[in-house]
Amino acid sequence: MKTKSFKDLIVWQKSYKLVLEIYRITRDFPKAETYGLSQQMRRAAVSIPSNIAEGYGRKHKAEYKQFLSIAYGSLLEVETQYSLAVDLEYVSKCEIVETLLKEVGAMLYRMLNPIR
Repeated sequence: MKTKSFKDLIVWQKSYKLVLEIYRITRDFPKAETYGLSQQMRRAAVSIPSNIAEGYGRKHKAEYKQFLSIAYGSLLEVETQYSLAVDLEYVSKCEIVETLLKEVGAMLYRMLNPIR
């Protein structure tokens, strides 16, 4: 089945769900983190599906791959920031977030490093 839109991509759908979960878990961060870790996590999370969408709209495969690479880097940022939030006890471990981080990471990795 040919994709008609970036919204048809499973990796975009899962990364979009990840953004929603990040917003949900950062809602209860301490007020001191409003412009700190909370904001950084949200921006990095939003960057993932945004870059997948932008790359999808590009005309050249190399550009698409570049945007997927940026999305992957943002995913690793979110993973690091999530770990910090857990260790700082701003949030309890969240199975949904951890599963989405793994799934999106695996998908992006496979898209960037296809089996030859």
